[in-house]
Amino acid sequence: MGKLKTKKALAKRVRVTKRGKILRRKAGKSHLLSGKSKKRKRRLRKIDSVKRGYTKMVKRALPYSIPV
Repeated sequence: MGKLKTKKALAKRVRVTKRGKILRRKAGKSHLLSGKSKKRKRRLRKIDSVKRGYTKMVKRALPYSIPV
């Protein structure tokens, strides 16, 4: 059987912790920041985990980064 390919676009956007939690950056912090409040920009700075419904899809796309 052949090797599985990693989805590189997703691998650049998420990070997998040792316990298998998938971390991501929040969207909306790249441009048009002058119209957003300080409070909103501060919240966007924080790293968030991938929602439970998407974890199965993400783990399938990153076959070798999941700890065993």
